[in-house]
Amino acid sequence: MKIKIFDAFHRMSFLTINRITKFLEQHLEDCNDNKNAIRQSLLYAAKEIPSLGGYTFIAKEDGIIVGAIVVNKTGMKEYHPENLLVYLAVHKEYRNKGIATKLLKEATKYCNGNFSLRVHKKSSAVSIFKKNGFTSEKIQMTLKKHN
Repeated sequence: MKIKIFDAFHRMSFLTINRITKFLEQHLEDCNDNKNAIRQSLLYAAKEIPSLGGYTFIAKEDGIIVGAIVVNKTGMKEYHPENLLVYLAVHKEYRNKGIATKLLKEATKYCNGNFSLRVHKKSSAVSIFKKNGFTSEKIQMTLKKHN
């Protein structure tokens, strides 16, 4: 298995962005984000839209994507972690083989600063994050405005 890193210096083609978007859409669990939201996070990480950028890591085996992680920079070092772990997914047929852990270790090693993430408290992924050093120190709440 090989892990490939994309950022502002190691660019993703739009074809690659589309492939990763499709992969994440198919293999994310406990996530209600639509295809547009997923694509936006990748465009942000790639600096294809005005942003601070970020990183995308993909794990490939025999030429197919078996895992992906998307990290967006927040620019808020003083009062919020510098990185937002937006998405982490492993192909359904490749789970329980340590791929998520390898992607997390690669991301935390490569990216400067701390990480935050949003995950449903009942998600099966919580144990993976805890195993890799993430702690639940704060509660995030979202106010959804009604038009």
